[in-house]
Amino acid sequence: MGNQVSQKAIITAAVSGAIHTPTMSPHLPITPQQLIDDIMSVYEAGGAVAHLHVRDPETGQPKADQEIFREVAAEVKKRCDIVLCMTTGGSLGDTVENRAKVVTTLEPELASLNAGSLNFALFHVVPKYEGQWKYDWERQYLAGTEDFIFPNTFYTIRKFTELMGQYGTKPEFEIYDVGMINNLAYLIDTGKIETPVYLQFVLGILGGIPATAENLVFLVQTARQQIGDFQWSVCAAGRTQLAMTTHALLMGGHARVGLEDNLYLEKGVLAKSSGEQVAKLKRIAEELGVETATPAEARQILGLKGLDKVNF
Repeated sequence: MGNQVSQKAIITAAVSGAIHTPTMSPHLPITPQQLIDDIMSVYEAGGAVAHLHVRDPETGQPKADQEIFREVAAEVKKRCDIVLCMTTGGSLGDTVENRAKVVTTLEPELASLNAGSLNFALFHVVPKYEGQWKYDWERQYLAGTEDFIFPNTFYTIRKFTELMGQYGTKPEFEIYDVGMINNLAYLIDTGKIETPVYLQFVLGILGGIPATAENLVFLVQTARQQIGDFQWSVCAAGRTQLAMTTHALLMGGHARVGLEDNLYLEKGVLAKSSGEQVAKLKRIAEELGVETATPAEARQILGLKGLDKVNF
């Protein structure tokens, strides 16, 4: 089960995401080359997995452009053996069909799969950046989430799972709240999902479960009771990132950092790369006596098909 302290910890970094906008940090990777460079910073700092969203290179707006996915993934594969976890979240409001294309076109080892619907809210950050917007789309994109539901129904979870199964892609189930564990338990019990599963607990999104140590313990305990056979990781939004990922390491779990989740290295200091955050978490892990996994070890822990079986 996914709670052995002796197990090596996988450090993942989500390098861009679909939450932050270019106004928020000059270091947010937008172009294919910037994404490649950020992923390489993760690898060089000791990260085993990079979670990838792509953006319009001109405006920085999130978009599921398959050619950009391929360009970034192929170049990274030439340079190193890091595991690439492709998003199926897409950008806010994207269609299910478009979100799934990255699995059928690139056949990655790992891909995110959101385990339930939620009010995914970003509108509350708009006042902080008023009058500073670099691009016209940013304010409307963020403000529109006051009336936005991120849809992930039982049907779409099942269809995504079936699709990933066809291409040998392992789902990384994104858990934004405790009810989503119940969703997966039902799909496991009815034979739609096979164990062991890989869970990514996403804490601190407005609309999801708050980022507290008590909530993380509750999520892990609930997964033990309802699912049993799983690996787990945690990521957390904003300033709670380091506290929650450190707590995960102490609990025997895996951890995710990166500029998708948090733009800062410490209070008031913007991170220049996702690799800076990886290096900091790796130092903390070493101080705690927690060994971190290489990409090869991460593949073994998660049961991935291998880099030789992807289509990029």
